[in-house]
Amino acid sequence: MKLPPLVAHVVVLIGAAVVSALVSASDTPPVAPDSQRARELIHIVRQDCGSCHGLTLKGGLGPALTTEALADKPAEGLVTTIMGGRPGTPMPPFSTIVTESEAQWIVDQLLRGFPPDAGLPQARSMN
Repeated sequence: MKLPPLVAHVVVLIGAAVVSALVSASDTPPVAPDSQRARELIHIVRQDCGSCHGLTLKGGLGPALTTEALADKPAEGLVTTIMGGRPGTPMPPFSTIVTESEAQWIVDQLLRGFPPDAGLPQARSMN
């Protein structure tokens, strides 16, 4: 028995939706608050982002990244800016350094008041 074209298209679309949902669900997990990666991300923001946005994130070459300065900005737009940069400005894309879920974590932290830099975690010795 041959499926009518409309039914075949619906089945394909449903299948694509299921695959898309599964891929999204298996995306990089959120950053654990006290993890090594959280410390690395805090250090990246304080040092790398801070080189333009100010080490206290109160502004410099780039705008301030304080809770007050970001209060009226949509979180999705901030994540997009972190991932893709801002063409025509000095803001580079960070998509090769952080995942989208890590960028979301950074934005969440910025909107709460960014934590201080505790430095990078010490490398474990192989002895």
